[in-house]
Amino acid sequence: MMGPAHSLSGAAAWLGVGAAAAAFGYPMPWPVLLVGALVCAGAALAPDLDHKAATISRAFGPVSRWICEIVDKLSYAVYKATRKPGDARRTGGHRTLTHTWLWAVLIGVGSSAVAVTCGRWGVLAILFVHMVLAIEGLLWRAARGSSSDVLVWLLAATSAWILAGMLDRPGQGADWLFSDPGQAYMWLGLPVVLGALVHDIGDALTVSGCPVLWPIPVGRKRWYPVGPPKVLRFRAGSWVELRVLMPAFMVLGGVGGAAALNFI
Repeated sequence: MMGPAHSLSGAAAWLGVGAAAAAFGYPMPWPVLLVGALVCAGAALAPDLDHKAATISRAFGPVSRWICEIVDKLSYAVYKATRKPGDARRTGGHRTLTHTWLWAVLIGVGSSAVAVTCGRWGVLAILFVHMVLAIEGLLWRAARGSSSDVLVWLLAATSAWILAGMLDRPGQGADWLFSDPGQAYMWLGLPVVLGALVHDIGDALTVSGCPVLWPIPVGRKRWYPVGPPKVLRFRAGSWVELRVLMPAFMVLGGVGGAAALNFI
């Protein structure tokens, strides 16, 4: 999938989680629903950190391009070290390590750890990074071009500051789901995990599939490209993605958000 579809699917997924949480007696305060949807939209772009031409590689200027090069090399090294005889030979690391359930869990746990141990500045850092990615993904037309980078960063920093202030208010979500002392903002890792997994599921629907099960072997492959039957797959950026899936994500997100807020 392309970046906009990934971000929309991430936001819709969190809004759906909000509806499910309300149904099971753990309703999200509206700031948690909003912040989680934006974080999830941003996190749904993050697995492409192994791709030099992806949206995330341009999001933070030279820093993100440098990180993408490192992650690409790391992913390729892990692929070569762990491949089985049935796995194809590759020349790069795209759609390998960062497109697995294990990676999603690790970055989610890491995000929760930063939020809990680093306090407000850790929360602000997590929000800023994901706000930049969410803006790049959801508002891709307005954010396109290097001339808009500084404006995107300023908007993300301002949004992160405002959203963190909203969550800090009593009863507005800092201790949602995890309410014991020292667990404030532990939930912040959940939209990060969900966004990464939704990205992987989206890529699994495309022609190449996605090795989301790694390191669990499937037959003669450890990097098995999970996906539906080939007749049901589509190419990234095709009409299926643009005219079917993206409108569907918008509708599902709207319904999920309305259910989460008890409007329906």
